[in-house]
Amino acid sequence: MDNGGRRTYNFRIADFSVRIVFSDTRVNDMGIIRSFEPFMTETNTGRPLVTLTVDDGLRPVAKDRRTRIDTYDSGNGDTIVDKLTDGGYQFIIKDVDGRSCCLLQTDATYGCCRCALNGNGDMRRFGLNNALMIVFALATSSHDTLMIHASMVKYDGRAYAFTAKSGTGKSTHAAMWLRCVQGCELMNDDNPVIRIIDDKAVAYGSPWSGKTPCYRPMSAPLAAITRIDRAGENVLERLSVIDAFASLLPSCSTMRWEETVFNDTCKTITRLVGMNLAYTMHCRPDEEAAMICRKGLVSLMRG
Repeated sequence: MDNGGRRTYNFRIADFSVRIVFSDTRVNDMGIIRSFEPFMTETNTGRPLVTLTVDDGLRPVAKDRRTRIDTYDSGNGDTIVDKLTDGGYQFIIKDVDGRSCCLLQTDATYGCCRCALNGNGDMRRFGLNNALMIVFALATSSHDTLMIHASMVKYDGRAYAFTAKSGTGKSTHAAMWLRCVQGCELMNDDNPVIRIIDDKAVAYGSPWSGKTPCYRPMSAPLAAITRIDRAGENVLERLSVIDAFASLLPSCSTMRWEETVFNDTCKTITRLVGMNLAYTMHCRPDEEAAMICRKGLVSLMRG
């Protein structure tokens, strides 16, 4: 820390190096992002993929240097997006009450970013957490990487991801696995990371886990991605490549208006669905569904 209270922290997330710089720790510090502490590393492994500087002195870019792209609903509040004339982006991140919690600015590669936080501790925590999730998802999109909205468990050395429309029951189904499947453990309950490395899919825990405090720097080969579909009976089916792509795309963090990022995301999804790891579990929210799903997935993998 220097005389101005500046402090730098390094992290390893899904085997990517991420750096956070607090320009003044009298206002902002690691206390507002405790979920990142398990991913902290003392080792400086060279230039990080992402560096985010938290500086409350940051001001919005002048109107003549930005163009409004869109306002999108993250599910937890609106985010306003502007394209900057230098190729970067500006984001204004708001919470569910419409309060502006964070001003985020990125360069064209999303590797060098700055943000200003606003409001009380909860607002600052929300703003910084979402800013980090945005820049991580964007910066890793060109590295065969997906941040997926899913609940993920680890069983018998492999990762199993469950996706669903909001409120449909992915966390409930994962909880049934934890309750009924011996040796099963939770990797992440909201935003795990999937990478394709040497033509194999690898799943990672992340600092973003929704309402469930599960921040685990762990990884495992990905065994399956299963969409949970509420039904009157418990039936598992393997998805076709086309259906798998249509199922996975809405679950991935991306920017549809940014051609390069969106194309990279689609390419990675295409590679992933080509591995025949996508399924749908038509099910009731009960323990039998978890047991049928586990047995079916293990059998299909062995077959």
